Amino acid sequence: MNHTDTFKKFALSVPEVLLPQDKSDLSRWAVIACDQFTQDRNYWKKVAAYAGEKPSTLNIILPEVYLDDAGRAERLSAIRVHMKKYLESGIFAPAVRGFVYIERKTAYGRTRKGLVAAIDLDSYDWKPDSKALIRATEATIVDRIPPRMEIRRGAPIESPHIMLLVNDPGKTLVESIGKRVRTKTPLYSTNLMENSGSLTGWQVSSETDLDYAAQAVEGLANDGRAKDGSCFLFAVGDGNHSLATAKAVWDEFRKAHEADERAGKINLENHPARFALVEIVNLYDEGLTFEPIHRVLFGTTPTEVSEYLAKRLGGSVKKADSGAQLEKMVAQKGETRFGFVGSGALSYLDTSDPALAVSRLQPVLDDFLTSNPGVRIDYIHGSEEVFRLGKETDTVSILLPPVEKDSFFTTIALGGPLPRKSFSMGEASEKRFYMECRKLF
Repeated sequence: MNHTDTFKKFALSVPEVLLPQDKSDLSRWAVIACDQFTQDRNYWKKVAAYAGEKPSTLNIILPEVYLDDAGRAERLSAIRVHMKKYLESGIFAPAVRGFVYIERKTAYGRTRKGLVAAIDLDSYDWKPDSKALIRATEATIVDRIPPRMEIRRGAPIESPHIMLLVNDPGKTLVESIGKRVRTKTPLYSTNLMENSGSLTGWQVSSETDLDYAAQAVEGLANDGRAKDGSCFLFAVGDGNHSLATAKAVWDEFRKAHEADERAGKINLENHPARFALVEIVNLYDEGLTFEPIHRVLFGTTPTEVSEYLAKRLGGSVKKADSGAQLEKMVAQKGETRFGFVGSGALSYLDTSDPALAVSRLQPVLDDFLTSNPGVRIDYIHGSEEVFRLGKETDTVSILLPPVEKDSFFTTIALGGPLPRKSFSMGEASEKRFYMECRKLF
């Protein structure tokens, strides 16, 4: 079996990657994932000011901080215009066929390794009882898919912030490919805006390197096979809703063109829309940290929230003397604690249940929101945002403890996806930046 057949068997495809022709300054081209800094318009204003009139992925995405703003139709139209312009005006170099091995250095002194590849959307399923090769790690909020479909539906190109995890303690795939190619001249190398580190990518396209990758993937698939014969190969670490959106758009497109395929007018088997560009990351990469996704509630008080949670979850609410002490108490291993940050108030709920914190918290928060329709929730990354937003009037930030990644795949395989927004891979500024693109329609 050659590498093409092996990749197809395990839901992978070697993509035609688009990168800017001018690589002299990619710091304006590369922009952080659209679902970051959703409560910080100033961040996105700084991004826009820095990108200026230069080609930038900012012009082909919709930052979710603007998702509910008026003028969405105009924004989507502008995105389409820029995509078409970038394709037709020579912004992109000729497409490169291959995977891209990347190394992302962050402001925290960590280096995360990844492999950019295309995955078959027919092998992905976000539903809780899925036995698919590619599965969601967190519950999917169905209401979040339609607005994203407006962006992807008919879009001529894509650029991903989706990151898939692979369970590879032996480091046979991503890291081993990196050792094979990183002595070669990189495809690109750039610093990233807003003190977010740097990004370097190497092409993976030789027959021997692709054969090696195929063998590694097959080995990991065999290791991940369950007693019932199903194989859990990839877990969606970041961008679950973006991947669910890509699948929804593909399902919609395929259904609309089944007659055309029967008439020989289109080949749906290998249509670009069937695939999505992703970054594959090893769960055991030392540069990969799991961070909790914290909650912020607007329209309530720390006392109201903490007392409700204490009544439902058990335990007692205790005061914290400082933000540092609050973080320390919440982060202690073997404990399940939730911190509350409000205007002039710091406290935490100390419970005795050792269960995964977010799996206990989210259902109770959902009940609280149902009982208090005037309260609004958002999901935030990084403790800095927790303390910044908690200073606002009638606002409560909830600090969650760290997420352990041991037995991660087993937990998902046995129990299905975790509650929505359970964890984040790294701090906000460590998230994937848009760089590689691929033609869709």
